[in-house]
Amino acid sequence: MNDNGGRTPSIRWAIGSLALSILLSSLGTSIANVALPELARAFTASFYGVQWVVLAYLLAITILIVGVGRLGDVLGHRRVLLAGIVVFTVASILCGIAPTLGILIAARALQGLGAAVLMALALALVRETVPKARTGSAMGLLGTMSAVGTALGPSLGGVLLAGPGWRAIFFVMVPLGIVDFLLAHRYMPVDGDRATSDRDGFDGAGTLLLGLTLAAYALAVTVGGGRFDRATVALLSAAVLGLCLFVFAEARVASPLIRLAALRDRALSTGLATNALVSTVMMTTLVVGPFYLSRALGLENVWVGIVMSIGPAISVLSGIPAGRIVDRRGAPFTVVVGLIAMTAGTVALVVFPGMWGLAGYLAGIAVLTPGYQLFQAANNTAVMLDADPDQRGVISGMLSLSRNLGLITGASAMGAVFAFAAATSDIGTATPDAVTAGMRSAFAVAAALLIVAVAISIGMAATSKSTLPERIR
Repeated sequence: MNDNGGRTPSIRWAIGSLALSILLSSLGTSIANVALPELARAFTASFYGVQWVVLAYLLAITILIVGVGRLGDVLGHRRVLLAGIVVFTVASILCGIAPTLGILIAARALQGLGAAVLMALALALVRETVPKARTGSAMGLLGTMSAVGTALGPSLGGVLLAGPGWRAIFFVMVPLGIVDFLLAHRYMPVDGDRATSDRDGFDGAGTLLLGLTLAAYALAVTVGGGRFDRATVALLSAAVLGLCLFVFAEARVASPLIRLAALRDRALSTGLATNALVSTVMMTTLVVGPFYLSRALGLENVWVGIVMSIGPAISVLSGIPAGRIVDRRGAPFTVVVGLIAMTAGTVALVVFPGMWGLAGYLAGIAVLTPGYQLFQAANNTAVMLDADPDQRGVISGMLSLSRNLGLITGASAMGAVFAFAAATSDIGTATPDAVTAGMRSAFAVAAALLIVAVAISIGMAATSKSTLPERIR
């Protein structure tokens, strides 16, 4: 693989840059959560106020990720990735020096813009960086780095809070951003001429409509917290109206943000749908798990943290092997295997904790998590493998968007199922039996969602003419 300068870049270092991009975007989410109590004290703010330090980052990613992916298709993936790394790094500095909570929240939104670029363009650039036969392994590595960021954030943040203070949790990402920029600038293949030929094809109106639609939906399910008050209903109504306007507009522009015809492609639509369902399920472990461990099993906070870190640790260990399995057995087959494993894990979380307590909970997590990594590596490969070069950015953005929508929907919907099944409006004072009942119901719903995902994927695999290795041959 030669760039325009005639030199042969190292695939290993190029993939290292993409992996570091994913690590930074994941770390940006997880490292800030642990600092919220300290930020509330530092700025004399309420919890509702400081939670926007996390929400601003997540909302910016959700709203902008498809648009920045398309921008990469128009201007060049490498060029936009480098710009995104700069934005993320500068925003990290601004977060670290922020004198007020409002400025910190604004800087976090800017950091979320950079993270959206890193997430969308890292996946898009895999196909331009590695041979087709190694796509699954590369996707597995990116999944591992995402898990590393999720697992590393709370522990690293805790150490930095206990030492230099909260500003250090943002400054620590600056040298990583600089290293990422240098690696990407040196080793990523230079964009070809196609990157500038479609410069006038960016759909600004469609990008704005989609952003407003996603903003309304995300605010409804995050700020609304599962409540159906007037504000939530108004936001959901605005999201539905915005979606209708977006579809209407996309059907009438020459260069749409999202080609609606592409959604009729079964591989893409199946990948997006199952990705959203799976992400909803995985959020169940993060929403329900801490309450079950502390309220039903009576674990102290330190042990709750240790147990909650086991899932990400398993993800770290299983990501790269999952990618290799995809390369050997093909993406459609591995997607189904991963979903079946996840279904078995959620069923185990319904049944085993009542029999064996903590050991039963861990047994379910030990099956669910490797299944998730198998699914992620295979699904990302299936969606991105044959994407047109001028659509890889926007398709990667849609893939990441479906995951984010699943996560924020799961946080709200699964939390509501949990609270309803526990028959209480205050989980903090619920009895251990009520919390256990809520946990079982939430994971039973999760298992039902996964059964739907399995059925969709089996249908897709049955109609697939070839597996990944056969297409390569």
